Amino acid sequence: MCGRFTITHPNEALASMFDAVMGNDLPPSPRFNICPTTPVAVVTSDSGSRRLRAMRWGFLPAWYKTPTDGPLIINARSDTVAQKPAFREAVRSRRCIVPASGFYEWQTAEDGTKLPWYFTRTDGQPMALAGLWQRWGDIDTVAIVSTDAGPNMRGLHHREALMLEAADWPLWLGEAGHGAALLMKPSAEGLTQCHRVDRKVNSNRAEGPDLIEPLAA
Repeated sequence: MCGRFTITHPNEALASMFDAVMGNDLPPSPRFNICPTTPVAVVTSDSGSRRLRAMRWGFLPAWYKTPTDGPLIINARSDTVAQKPAFREAVRSRRCIVPASGFYEWQTAEDGTKLPWYFTRTDGQPMALAGLWQRWGDIDTVAIVSTDAGPNMRGLHHREALMLEAADWPLWLGEAGHGAALLMKPSAEGLTQCHRVDRKVNSNRAEGPDLIEPLAA
């Protein structure tokens, strides 16, 4: 799953990486503790023209009367998106990419304590997380797609965010025909690395570069 992530790369660098036109409503960078319901940068494509623009993290199905009319939907399971009423149309026609410099996952200790780990790509590049988006009123909202845990995540959690490689972006964004379902698979061995971080990130009010520093032994 993905419940918190970071953006430490500048918006300009993300726009260049994805060959996207940068919107003027993007949230500032860096951000070290991005939480649900806040704005995030999202890559969309319309007839092959990509945009990097802001969306609310927290997918609002069309039938919600208010943003709190139902459960907060921040993730969409890859194995059920084609069947779930909330996502059926979005997975066909409103796929997007959520850039992330890294994300947090929590391990439950024997005493029930939640121990945070921070994951990044081993090559230092931003992650391209698969997303689905929905317009609700005048708000564009997004959920991050999750899949079975890859080898680097197993032992901490049974799910992880679906990470896309650059060669897969055109297919996921709908620029290269059909077959996006084939991309919904766990990450490869060695794609990510992780380290323990301080439990202060457990608070959604915490912020700052010290949140991603390795925990001292």
